[in-house]
Amino acid sequence: MDDLSLIMKNDLSSLARRSLLHGACMLALATGPGLTAALAQPPGATGELLPRHTGELPPGSTGELPPGSTGELPPRHTGELPPGSTGELSPRSKGEPPLGASARSLIDQARRTNPGFAAARAEVDAARERVTPAGALPDPRFELELMDATNTMSGRSASLLPGRVGETRYRIVQPLPGWGKRELAVKAAQAQVGQAEAMRDAAWVELAARIEALWLRYHAADRERGLARDALALLQGLEALGLARYELGLLPQQAVLRMQREITAQRLALVDIEQRRQGLAAGLNGLLGRAHDAPLAAPADPDPLPERLEAAALVDALASANPEVQVAANGIDRARAERERTYQDRLPDFAVGVTNNRPDEGKASWDVMFEVMIPLQQSSRRAREREAEYLLMAAEARREDARARASGELGGAASMYARGRETLRLLDHTLLPQAQATRDASRAALASGTVDFDSVIEAERQLIDIRVRRLQTELETRLALAEIKKLTGEFK
Repeated sequence: MDDLSLIMKNDLSSLARRSLLHGACMLALATGPGLTAALAQPPGATGELLPRHTGELPPGSTGELPPGSTGELPPRHTGELPPGSTGELSPRSKGEPPLGASARSLIDQARRTNPGFAAARAEVDAARERVTPAGALPDPRFELELMDATNTMSGRSASLLPGRVGETRYRIVQPLPGWGKRELAVKAAQAQVGQAEAMRDAAWVELAARIEALWLRYHAADRERGLARDALALLQGLEALGLARYELGLLPQQAVLRMQREITAQRLALVDIEQRRQGLAAGLNGLLGRAHDAPLAAPADPDPLPERLEAAALVDALASANPEVQVAANGIDRARAERERTYQDRLPDFAVGVTNNRPDEGKASWDVMFEVMIPLQQSSRRAREREAEYLLMAAEARREDARARASGELGGAASMYARGRETLRLLDHTLLPQAQATRDASRAALASGTVDFDSVIEAERQLIDIRVRRLQTELETRLALAEIKKLTGEFK
């Protein structure tokens, strides 16, 4: 280390020299004695290590790294990889954003892990499985008939065993639905599948919209926390300045006390923001099926807001892709299929069968059977038909109601978005620059002694309030945009 000290010239201060020496020593301890000797070489050295620093090199050694060496630290500094590990990055670390950095990452995760959406998918699968049995024939029936079980004709004792009675009959009966009933049953089952799929899509859109809304609030809380910390740092700087002026007798005590009150109020606001941020993170974890305290990445800035929205395109998307409208439309298809099935019940059902007769004494014989269901209960059948008609009317009314509600909600969300964009424009181009200029002017006036300290505090407070208002306005505008995306089915 003496040679290393000789390298330090007189142009370094004693403090800097001690810092450099300490850093070199720590680095030498971490990487071995070779680096210490390398640092100790004077200008023009050949690169050979001095024996008194490193010891003699083995014969034939050149001091160069062996072929294929990367210069990485030995395993004692990096730790060994676990067995079977390839050292490759996980799929998320290769290019995907960390969980919580964007709303899209959370939505993609919820598609895989949300229990409610998993239940909706299972219901769709169950509805699909009902299509095949809907068009299948009913199971056949097997009948066993014991004729003259008391053996009155033969004089024997009574029996319940086939072959020991007067005659044993084996019969197989196959019910046959009326013409077209199986096809209508399949059609009704397929309509149920369509409605289940629409309900699944509606549940997904609702879930994705909730996640995006929560994430936007989470992002706003994170940014508000940053603003609060910056404001607290500014107020603390003003407090230090105020205390210095107070000690010189240039500032009254009440001004210092007011500054300290402002600092305390800002700290309380920071605590409230932090608690709100943690609550929003817990809500997001709950929608993802994770523990409430599972870590989430710091939110990144979302995409810029579009300047304007095309009203005609929104109306078309509302009519064709709104989840609630689609559910109601599939409900109409199901109601129509059920109505057709109800009217088809006017036709009778059938059954065919074959019977093998085996008398106790005599030859076996075969019988063929044909049955017809007689639709005599006309009053109950007409009541079911009227029920089907009313259900169809109700389904059509629900579709119109869904369209009307969605149209009204879309108009309200679009109006809120337009208002938010205009408010942001005024804040960014007018009010916020004015508040910043007022703050800068009050600081300059304080330095020249033309204004008191209260004016500076008030200017800082106004700037903080305007920044928070700007953040809140942006949040409301983005929430309106998320509502528009939900109503137009963009989350699908």
